[in-house]
Amino acid sequence: MSATRGALLLMSMLAAAPVHAQWLSRTVDGIMGTRIYVEIWAEDQVKGEAAIDAVMDEMRHIDDSMSTYKPTSEVSRVNALAARQPVPISAELFKLLGTALEYSRITEGAFDITYASVGYMYDFRAHKRPTESQIQAALPAVNYRHVLLDARKHAVRFSQPGVRIDLGGIAKGYSVDRGIEILQARGYTHALVNAGGDSRVIGDRFGRPWVVGIRHPDHPDQVITRIPLVDAAFSTSGDYERYFDEDGVRYHHIIDPHTGHSASKVRSATVIAPTATRTDGLSKTAFVLGPDEAMRIYNQLDDVDAVLVTPDGRILYSKGLQPGDGPSAAAAPADATPAAAAVQAPPAVH
Repeated sequence: MSATRGALLLMSMLAAAPVHAQWLSRTVDGIMGTRIYVEIWAEDQVKGEAAIDAVMDEMRHIDDSMSTYKPTSEVSRVNALAARQPVPISAELFKLLGTALEYSRITEGAFDITYASVGYMYDFRAHKRPTESQIQAALPAVNYRHVLLDARKHAVRFSQPGVRIDLGGIAKGYSVDRGIEILQARGYTHALVNAGGDSRVIGDRFGRPWVVGIRHPDHPDQVITRIPLVDAAFSTSGDYERYFDEDGVRYHHIIDPHTGHSASKVRSATVIAPTATRTDGLSKTAFVLGPDEAMRIYNQLDDVDAVLVTPDGRILYSKGLQPGDGPSAAAAPADATPAAAAVQAPPAVH
């Protein structure tokens, strides 16, 4: 055999050989105002990178459609017009609005996308908050019942002036679920998609569960408990994400729809459920209702568990996570990292 033929044969053999399977990951900042992290087990690096590209593209699409910071978004158009006339909207937005209203009913109004009728007046970066008179003037517009959906026309309208909606409390979870759906459609069975405090995992890490570590509200590098997960989603909300302190009071982005003020009945809430849309939509409830009432709701939902940190430092578990009765800190490896509750937090699990 000539040297040339031997070289060609070797190249052919290499080209036909299966690509080495590996974990691929990527972090992108600035989509939906947060950090997006994707990790997958891929047998082909090129196809794996293309799958991650597709997830990031979907995240950008959702941001373009649902951000209230973008005047051209669908949600911005709804806020501009829906108090005066029905506004036709995409099937995607119509369905998510319906889901948001469902969570408002489940949480007895604690989750309410019309909080934005007051919430838009807060600017946490600029340490700006509305006056009490401004809050009281805007508060009548805060009620999820003001959002009226017309299934026949696929349209939305508001029942009174002054109503604004903001999907920041559910859209990131929805985007995580869409990312997982894209990966599953391409055949991936071991993956993590994370958007800020919202994450979902499929499969395990080949014999080991993914592990979420819930961070201490006051100490970002400390983990207060660890939970092993397989095929599950989780969201952590905290009063340390977007906030400023003034005269001993913490003003943060989770607004109580009943008062227009920051809700402070817990310090952090982690919710675990099958989808990130569900965990995102339910994780703010405890801040408004308080730990006891929120746990009552969580314990009524068969597919939901939760871990709450109270203002006095207590750690409360829902019935499915009681230490000794199910997945708990004792069951998890010691190397978990804090949950990605902060806007610029690192990936939430190992």
